Amino acid sequence: LLDPISFFAEKMTSAEIRQSFLDFFREKQHSIVPSAPLLPSSPNLLFTNAGMNQFVPYFLGTEHAPYDPPRAADTQKCIRAGGKHNDLEDVGYDTYHHPFFEMLGNWSFGNYFKAEAIEWAWELLTKRWAMPKERLYATVYKPGEGDPADFDQEAYDLWRALFEREGLDPDVHIVNGNKADNFWMMGDTGPCGPCSEIHIDLTAEGDTKGSLVNQDDSRCIEIWNLVFIQFNAETDGSFRHLPATHVDTGMGFERACAVIQGTKGGSDFSKLASNYDTDVFTPIFDKLTELSGKKYTGTVPAVGRRDGLSEQEKIDVAFRVIADHIRTGSFAIADGILPSNNGRNYVIRRILRRAIRVARTIGLGSDAPLLPQLAPVVIEHFGDAFPELKERSDVILENLETEELSFGRTLDRGISLFEDAADKLDDGQPFPAATVVKLWETFGFPLDLTQVMIDERGLSVDAAELERLTQAHKDTGDAGDGPDTISAVTIDTHVTSEFIGYESDSVETTVEEWIESDDHTIAVVSKSPLYVEKGGQLGDTGSVLFEDGHEISIIETMSIGDALCLRLAESPVHRPNKLVVSLDTERRRGIESHHTATHILHWALHKEVSREASQQGSLVAPDRLRFDFNGKALSAKQISAIETAVNERISRNDTVSWQEVVHADIRDRDDIMQFFGDKYGERVRVVQIGGETGDLTGWSMELCGGTHVRNTGDIGLFKIRSEGAIAAGIRRIEAVCGEAAVNYVHESIDLLKEEIQAALDKLTAANNDLEKAGADGIAIPSVDVEELEGDADINGINALLVELTCHRDELQQAAIDADKRLKKASAGAAAEIASEWLEETLATVEDGSPKRLVGLLPGDNPALIQETLTGLKRRQFDGVAVLALVADDTVHIAAVVDKAHTSQFQAGKLVQELTALVDGKGGGKPEMARGAGKATDKVDAMLERARELIA
Repeated sequence: LLDPISFFAEKMTSAEIRQSFLDFFREKQHSIVPSAPLLPSSPNLLFTNAGMNQFVPYFLGTEHAPYDPPRAADTQKCIRAGGKHNDLEDVGYDTYHHPFFEMLGNWSFGNYFKAEAIEWAWELLTKRWAMPKERLYATVYKPGEGDPADFDQEAYDLWRALFEREGLDPDVHIVNGNKADNFWMMGDTGPCGPCSEIHIDLTAEGDTKGSLVNQDDSRCIEIWNLVFIQFNAETDGSFRHLPATHVDTGMGFERACAVIQGTKGGSDFSKLASNYDTDVFTPIFDKLTELSGKKYTGTVPAVGRRDGLSEQEKIDVAFRVIADHIRTGSFAIADGILPSNNGRNYVIRRILRRAIRVARTIGLGSDAPLLPQLAPVVIEHFGDAFPELKERSDVILENLETEELSFGRTLDRGISLFEDAADKLDDGQPFPAATVVKLWETFGFPLDLTQVMIDERGLSVDAAELERLTQAHKDTGDAGDGPDTISAVTIDTHVTSEFIGYESDSVETTVEEWIESDDHTIAVVSKSPLYVEKGGQLGDTGSVLFEDGHEISIIETMSIGDALCLRLAESPVHRPNKLVVSLDTERRRGIESHHTATHILHWALHKEVSREASQQGSLVAPDRLRFDFNGKALSAKQISAIETAVNERISRNDTVSWQEVVHADIRDRDDIMQFFGDKYGERVRVVQIGGETGDLTGWSMELCGGTHVRNTGDIGLFKIRSEGAIAAGIRRIEAVCGEAAVNYVHESIDLLKEEIQAALDKLTAANNDLEKAGADGIAIPSVDVEELEGDADINGINALLVELTCHRDELQQAAIDADKRLKKASAGAAAEIASEWLEETLATVEDGSPKRLVGLLPGDNPALIQETLTGLKRRQFDGVAVLALVADDTVHIAAVVDKAHTSQFQAGKLVQELTALVDGKGGGKPEMARGAGKATDKVDAMLERARELIA
């Protein structure tokens, strides 16, 4: 028979591994704290990249740790994908590098130190998780020439005593390491100190005697790092002793899962453990298999090899890259790091675009965006441990879809350009640096993504030339790290076009160039009324009219340099020099209404909330607007006040005008909204609402290049749909106006009426059940939903919505009260049945050590199983019991084990095995566990197995 601990370790899921770590340190009097967001509070960090980030003030002594005792444990979300810490280029090509990972950690803030940290680490690994002790190695800091501090004699002595106690040779199991391996620093400055890493030998034989430690070999990996924080690295390069010593440990969650699950709880090392062969990633792999028809087999290319991969190796690399990157992107977006063109946001964009490109190698993403289909798997799998994933699921899915659709428009074209350039190269000829830059600035290919493609083809690029061209583009082009406008074709043109869409909807124009691509025709025109997507405003669509009366739709407007380019839906037979360009005016008017409403919303936000609430991003579409701002959550009163203020200004029908001015003349005017982080040219465009046209005296004035209505009355009704958080300190308002607002209001009214009727029906049904149970019902409020109407203006509409909401809430609360009363009545009835059943059943239980009880409870009341458990506790049952109940087409299972017998039987393990027999799941602690399954026809066989297990 397997040792119970080894058996438990072998069967642990990743969620159970995470929880067992936290439970272990809870037993050691650690406070369990939530993970800090990936968006760091420190301005020096790109991302939260280590568990210690949120605790730096405690280490420095500038704040006191708010825990009693001052100990903590957590699992910290981390991203290392830029700057000093960057694992991105290795993802997919090995089994253990990830830009995003969880760091399990335990912390002491001036409390315990090296002795406890080392002893507890050993206890968790070898006792709780059953890792073979002879396979574990500890590293100790020994400075090299020029390294800080002294040899860590204290840690060495503690490890030596421990290994001797365990019957292991310290001279073999302790390995010295220099600053690079065994001196931990968060950055160039800050808390730091020597560390002891614990490595595990994963070779089949397990007899490498420490020779692979710190050799970057996947057969022997670091599993835990115990950092002993003693110093603060100063700006002058010196190391100052901290006022108190601290412990900072970090264990890679994914690696821990790989070691435990990949070795069957430390019992089988015949196969090399891989982070990807765990249930951290397999649910994503299962979804990829479902979508692609391909299967993951776990092949890994030889170290350093990127080109000449077999077809299966390409598939397996793609699976790993996609699974890793969808995890990274989902967690980052949940914490408010949205893909864009600057800083950390661009890093997330790079990661997502690498996944999107790789998806093409397994035939995914061209028909429908792939990432939004995978994200729900991540949200479901990790959402219990990290609830922000579920709370912000809509934001995650929206941003993933937007990013994939945006890059997807250019991806195939960019790949084609790359392949054409690569195919033309002679042996040994470098890939042209100019093409790398073109892929970046025109097609949105991050530079490192193109480098991966170059590596996959076994090619090289002139690094110096690439750096020169990249820098030249940054000096003259976009100030960010990537393009703002992405086009799906390669166009070399020096045409300067005129945008006349502020005043005109249609224009006869000259076609300066006709460009034919594989599936579309591009017209480069001298002037156009179609707006190109930028600044949050979506681009226009429209049509071109030829002299013969033939009309073709324009499906996209692009800007290439100073040229305006129109992508046509079909290729014309003739390509004249002149044609008429017209925009889709209905679509444009919706965009103009929502854009102008955005300006008024910004004004109202300042008026009703705070002048400090400034815009952080926006989207203007034909049917909605989205406005992000910094600040706190808005109250219902504030939202109502903003709505009223916006609608009042709309009803004034003020003139909306715009004019070009010299930026230097208005730069210091605080009544003109301008974003000082943005780059403006010498002349800027001011959009003014109200006041005297041309005098810059409006009540709303902003620098803006977008299109707008002529009068505020053109906007129509304005209605806020939602307000909520998208990141720490960043809020988002979503609103609609005009016909979209009217439709939304009618939908809201209809929905509230449906909810009222549903609550009435639920309350009536609950009262009927109470009557059957012999209990008093709840008084049902009198509401006739058909009589509830309101006036057509905004005040009347809001009053009706408030009235409906109050009725709904009143009825829903009454239904909740009735349900509680019904549960209480049900529990009372169940308690009587449970008491009678226990009196009869316990009388037949044989005495033993322990007593054993297996039984199927009578009836189909779900409350019965809990009442029976309560009855066992009240009777001080000191044995092992397995209970089952069939109710609502479900087998409910519970197990209890007296504390004195948990070394022999564990309730969690019992329920885990028994629920599997009825096609279900379950688990819990050694003393009590619950579960359920759907196979009611297998309940008798399950109970028979329960008798065998506790016999």
